[in-house]
Amino acid sequence: MITIKNLDFSYKNAAVFRNISLEFKKGNIYGLLGENGVGKTTLLKIICGLQFPNNGTCRVDDFIPQERNPHFLQNIFYLPEEVITDDTTPDVYVNKLGVFYPNYDYSYFLNLMKELEVDPKRKFNALSFGQKKKALLACALSLRTEYLLLDEPTNGLDIPSKALFRKVILQHGVTTDTTDLHRLPTIIISTHQVKDVENLIDPIVILDHDEVLLNATFEEISSKLFFEYGAEKSDEALYTEQMPGGFINVIPNKFEMDSKVNVEALFNAVRNNKKRIKEIFNN
Repeated sequence: MITIKNLDFSYKNAAVFRNISLEFKKGNIYGLLGENGVGKTTLLKIICGLQFPNNGTCRVDDFIPQERNPHFLQNIFYLPEEVITDDTTPDVYVNKLGVFYPNYDYSYFLNLMKELEVDPKRKFNALSFGQKKKALLACALSLRTEYLLLDEPTNGLDIPSKALFRKVILQHGVTTDTTDLHRLPTIIISTHQVKDVENLIDPIVILDHDEVLLNATFEEISSKLFFEYGAEKSDEALYTEQMPGGFINVIPNKFEMDSKVNVEALFNAVRNNKKRIKEIFNN
C-alpha cells in the first residue's frame, strides 16, 4: 500500500501540495486525473523516490521512497511521459534494464511486443513516436514490479493503439507472476486524457492545484452521484453537457439509483463544484 500523510511539496516558492493525504491500495488500477500542472507527475516522482517532500510522509509498504532502498527499487517502476533511449533496440534496452528487477520476464516482453505490433529488434530511432511509446510500455510491464507508475502513457497513440494499450493493461492487472500467485500489481496511470482510460481505471483520484478533490471507487461514485442521460438539462445538476440526442446530467444521488459512471463528466463535475463534491463524499 502507498500511504501519503500531510504531505507538502513546493518548487522554490511555488506550492504544489499542501497537507495532502491519500492512499493507493494494492492490486488496483488507479486513474490519477487532473489538469496539466496540478502535480500529477510530481506525485509519481515522490512515490518512486525521485523527489522528496518538504513535510509529511510517503510510504510504500514498509519503505520510505527517498531512502532508495534496493529492495524497494526492484519492486517499483516509473515510466515518464518522455524517455531518452540510446541508439539501440527495445530488445537490448529491456535486457539491460531487466538485470535490476528479479521478476523480469523476457518471454512476456516478446509476447507484449507482438500484441502491441512493434518489432523488438528495430532501433528506437526507426520507430514512430507511438511505436516507441508502446515498446517502452512493454518494457515496463515485463519487469513485473509490484508497483507500476505510468505518466501520460496514451499521449501520441492512435485510436487502435489506445485500444491495445487498454487491453494489455487489463490483462497485466489481473495476472500474477509465478513467484507469488496472490500478488497483483498496483498500477497508477496519470493522465489528462480521461476518455483513454475510462473503462480501465478504478479507483479514481482527482488532483487540484494543491489538494485531492476526490479519491473514490466507481462503486462509491455511483452511490453518491447519478449520471442521467435525458432530453433536458436538470436544475439539480452539478454538471451538464450536451450530447447527440440530449444531455448528460451529473446529479447528487439522493434516491440511490444505479447509473454508469461517465469519467469525463465526473471530472468536470468535480472540477466545477469542488466544495460541493467534498460535502457529498465526506457525508
